[in-house]
Amino acid sequence: MLLESKVPVGALDEKWTKYRSTMNLVAPNNKRRIEIIVVGTGLAGASAAATLGELGYKVKCFTFHDSPRRAHSIAAQGGINAAKNYQNDGDSVYRLFYDTIKGGDYRSREANVHRLAEVSRNIIDQAVAQGVPFAREYGGLLANRSFGGVQVSRTFYARGQTGQQLLIGAYQSLSRQISLGNVTMYNRHEMLDLVKIDGKARGIIARNLLTGELERHAAHCVVLGTGGYGNVFYLSTNAMGSNVTAAWRAVNRGALMANPCYTQIHPTCIPQSGDYQSKLTLMSESLRNDGRVWVPAKQEDAAAIREGRKNALDIPEEDRDYYLERRYPAFGNLVPRDVASRAAKVACDEGLGVVKTGKAVFLDFASAIQRYGKSEAHSKGIHNPNKDAITKMGEDVVRAKYGNLFQMYEKITGEDPYKMPMKIYPAVHYTMGGLWVDYNLETNVPGLFALGEANFSDHGANRLGASALMQGLADGYFVIPYTIGQFLSGEIRTPNIDPNSPEFAKAEKATKERLEKLVKIKGNRSVEDFHRSLGKIMWEYCGMARNAEGLKKAQRMIRELREEFWKDVFVPGTQDEFNPELEKAARVADFLELGEVFALDALQREESCGGHFREEHQTPEGEALRRDAEYAYVAAWAWDGDKAEMIREDLTFENVELKTRSYK
Repeated sequence: MLLESKVPVGALDEKWTKYRSTMNLVAPNNKRRIEIIVVGTGLAGASAAATLGELGYKVKCFTFHDSPRRAHSIAAQGGINAAKNYQNDGDSVYRLFYDTIKGGDYRSREANVHRLAEVSRNIIDQAVAQGVPFAREYGGLLANRSFGGVQVSRTFYARGQTGQQLLIGAYQSLSRQISLGNVTMYNRHEMLDLVKIDGKARGIIARNLLTGELERHAAHCVVLGTGGYGNVFYLSTNAMGSNVTAAWRAVNRGALMANPCYTQIHPTCIPQSGDYQSKLTLMSESLRNDGRVWVPAKQEDAAAIREGRKNALDIPEEDRDYYLERRYPAFGNLVPRDVASRAAKVACDEGLGVVKTGKAVFLDFASAIQRYGKSEAHSKGIHNPNKDAITKMGEDVVRAKYGNLFQMYEKITGEDPYKMPMKIYPAVHYTMGGLWVDYNLETNVPGLFALGEANFSDHGANRLGASALMQGLADGYFVIPYTIGQFLSGEIRTPNIDPNSPEFAKAEKATKERLEKLVKIKGNRSVEDFHRSLGKIMWEYCGMARNAEGLKKAQRMIRELREEFWKDVFVPGTQDEFNPELEKAARVADFLELGEVFALDALQREESCGGHFREEHQTPEGEALRRDAEYAYVAAWAWDGDKAEMIREDLTFENVELKTRSYK
């Protein structure tokens, strides 16, 4: 199979503009006769459904949540990038493009990334018009802050609730189209299979999660905006319900899964406190704007903190190691996430961790509080303020910027982060891998499109902070409404797809049999137990550091666990009723297949790049060591239910120079 990226010819900065002006169109009178299925209501899915409905298509939108607003995009905190250059600090479309290519360790497609940078500017205007309450400067202009991997301030934010506010904006647009009858909304429905007719995606099999009924839904094409697969690790910052099932069902129908081993470990999460946990909590990367990361310089001090004989305030400044500032002076605490995560792991592996498990470092706001306090005092004409006054004014500034994040941290940990440094440790957060798509965001299955985190296209081996929201909205608002016409322009004579066709009947039968098989096993282990076991394998052998021996072991262990799952899992109830355990079982079954392909992808990629760190391939300083001559390609995997086969898409770099990343 040849993977055709369909990137337009011409200069990089002209490709998208010229392509939009020359691509095939669907006339308004024809749009009214064409049906589109959109699965997912996060930023990518909701914005796509709303925009396609606005254009006149007949849209059916599906979410397994009770409301579209509960999609996991709501959990994104820190901000959204855009090349507006409001700070006049040297930003530009090209700089955002370059930072994203470099941040992804030169493993993403140039044309897609440049398009993302271009349309980023439109997203902010769209969101402001929707009433998204972005933070503003004193004079009323939109505020910006910095995120990891860049040296400009291009991140727009709404305190620590940016994802929530953007999702509300997309949701209100979606709600308007629902009220007009342009979008039909299916809440509490989960896609369990993709239906193909004559090789084209023509619908889905969905399960009504309230009744257990399987339903056939037909359309001229299918759009997936179903998020990432981070919960293959069990413990992650993802919502508990986040899963890979929609995408993986598509893979089982012939779609390709690209670069599954590219997983992002976020450096600023609240550390795990015990085996009982089923979720980890993210503290926004925005905190690294003002928080300084450190560990005790002496192992005896770290041991004393772990044992409760000392706390962070007992460690004098000269005995603290601000290791990010020491190792990466040019970027300091704002190095990219993969770099910051590995550095934290190295510090903890050296015995410098600051919680009982030994797996946490400090994120300290004391310096920022004092700096802001002095600035506030000066601006108010207060001369020679005492330290308490400075601290109070500084805390007020920090509270205005990060208050809800600090409150969340205190509620979870019981510690006041204004008085004591936060404790953080890396955790699985985002997946850069996803369904393979071309420049049109179409998978190798004609008529099947994937948006946002569900596809692989924009972030390479590591995503820069605040770029997830950018990609989701770019794909939904400004890319798919154009590119979907390339496929649908050839379908205007195609009548409505018949859900009573043999292909739908066959897919529904297969889905029903799969669910019945899960219910009938009546084994001894819970779904949760299997999921936790899978997560431990993934974290141990496919986490922040990987090696050939461990990856081979992971493959073997995952396959054995999958075989045991289908013999010994216990799912109560029946498949034709409300049954959350059956929902989870079907999702974990898909994770068990994905996990094996994940390990295989990591094993064949004999290099380190971004979030994929192979211990055999590192510089003398412990940094990632790429092998561009051999591995500058996308690894797209086909899966037949038992074995995987890789298809390559070679990456070409005509506008950036391939070189070793440096943040020093």
